[in-house]
Amino acid sequence: MNQSAYAALEKHFARRAGLQGALGILNWDSRTMMPAAASSARADQVAALEGAIHGALMDPAVADWLDRAESDAAHLDDWQRANLAEMRREHLLATAVPADLVEANARDAARCEMVWRTAKAENDFALLLPHMQRVLNHQREIAAANAAMLNCGLYDALHELYEPGSRVAEYGPVFNDYAAFLPGFLAEVEAVQAGEPKAEPFEGPFPVEAQRALVQRFAGILGFQGRVDQSLHAFCGGATGDVRITTRLDPDNFFKSLKSGLHEAGHALYEMGRPAAWTSQPVGQARGLGVHESQSLTFDMQVGRHPRFLEWLAPQLAEAFGREGDAWSAENLRRRFRRVDRTFIRVDADEVTYPAHVILRWRLEQALIEGQMELVDLPEAWNQGMRDLLGITPPDLAQGCLQDIHWPSGAWGYFPTYTLGAMMAAQLFQAASAAIPDLPDQIGRGDFRDLVTWLGDNVHRWGRYLSARDILIRATGKPLDAGIFKAHLRARYL
Repeated sequence: MNQSAYAALEKHFARRAGLQGALGILNWDSRTMMPAAASSARADQVAALEGAIHGALMDPAVADWLDRAESDAAHLDDWQRANLAEMRREHLLATAVPADLVEANARDAARCEMVWRTAKAENDFALLLPHMQRVLNHQREIAAANAAMLNCGLYDALHELYEPGSRVAEYGPVFNDYAAFLPGFLAEVEAVQAGEPKAEPFEGPFPVEAQRALVQRFAGILGFQGRVDQSLHAFCGGATGDVRITTRLDPDNFFKSLKSGLHEAGHALYEMGRPAAWTSQPVGQARGLGVHESQSLTFDMQVGRHPRFLEWLAPQLAEAFGREGDAWSAENLRRRFRRVDRTFIRVDADEVTYPAHVILRWRLEQALIEGQMELVDLPEAWNQGMRDLLGITPPDLAQGCLQDIHWPSGAWGYFPTYTLGAMMAAQLFQAASAAIPDLPDQIGRGDFRDLVTWLGDNVHRWGRYLSARDILIRATGKPLDAGIFKAHLRARYL
C-alpha cells in the first residue's frame, strides 16, 4: 500500500537522521576537544558516516517507496506531503553524486581543515594549496553532477545545498547593488564618525573563564541551556536534542566572545525550536542557511547593537570583569559597537562592511567553481578584491584568504547566506517590533521571551514546510526587501 510506502520512508529517514546526529557530535568534538594526533583517524570516521548517510538515500528501496507514496499522496496530510517533497529533493541530489565522490570529499575536507589550522597559524598558503585543490576538484565534480540534475548553473548547484531554491540571478543583482551602494554610504558614515568622540579603550586582560561564563549566562537568558565551549571558529553544532555552541575567547578582547556567543545562540534557538513532531524528518529541518543566519543576526546585530540592549549590557559587563569608569558606560559601548571600520577579518566586521566581505568571497568562489580562476591565484585575487570593495589590502594571508574555515572544510556556495540572512534579519526584526509594541522596553530589561516566542511562531516552527520566501511573506507581509536593510543601516549609522 502507498501509505505503507510513506511509513517506510519516515522510518528510513529517521534512521538517517540518527546518523546525521552522530556525525554532528563527531564534528563538534573535532573542532573543540579532539587531539590533533587523532585527525587522520577522525577523517576516516567522518568519511564512513558521510558515506552511510549518503548510502541511505542511494538504497534502491527509497526510489520505489517515493514513487509509490507519490502516486497516492492524497492519502497524506499537508505536513506529510511537504515531507515527501523534501524527501524527493534530497533523493534527487543524493543520486546525482556517486558515493565514492561523497566519501572522498568528506575525507579530503576533514584532512584539509586540519591542515588549514596550521597553514593559518603559519601564514602559509603553499602548505594548504594541494589539500584545498583536492577539495575544490571534488566540489567542481559535485557541482557538475547537481547542475545536471537541477538544470541550473554550477554555482547555483552548490548554493542549492545551503539555500534551496535560491539562485544567483535573483540575489546577484542585490549583492552588486550593495557593492555599488557601499562606497558612498561608507563615506557618509565615516564623515559622521569623524565628528564624534571615539570610544574609550577597554583595557584587558579579560579572563577567558569570565568570558565563557558571561556567554553561558547571556545564552541562557535567551533560552539556550546547552554546552558552551571554545573553538578557533565559533559555530553551532551537536545533534537534535543536544544542540551545542562554541565561542571565541581572546583575553585581550571580550567583544569577540560576546558577539559570537549571541550569534551562535541565535542559531541554537532555531535548532531547538524546529517542529517537535518532525525533527527526525526532512520537513522538520531548518529551511536554509539564509533563514538560519537571519536568526543568529537577529540577536547578534538587531538586538546586540540596539541602544536599549547596550543600556542593559553595560553594568553587567562592568560587574563581570570587575571594572568601573566611563569606558563601561552604555554610551561608550554604543560608540564601540556602532563603530564602522574597514577591517580585514569578516567575523569581526561591522554590519555595514560585512556584506562586502561576503560579496568578495561569493565572487571568488563562483569564479573558482566555474573555472574562471585557478586556486593558486587566490591570494592576489583576494587582495585585489579587498582593495576594490573596501580600499584596503591585508598585511598577511592569515588576515586574507586563509581566515575562513569554509573552503578548506568543503563548504562552497555557503557565503551568500550570510548577507541574505542579514537582510532577512532586518526585515523580521522590523515586523517583530510592530507586533510587540513594547519590545524596546523588554530589551532594555533583558527580557527576550516575547521576541523568541515571535520568532518561534513565525520562523522556527515551520521547518521546511514553508519556503524561505513564504516564511518572510507570512511573517512580514512581503518577500525579501533589501531596501529595509539599507533603511535600517541609515537609521542606525547616520
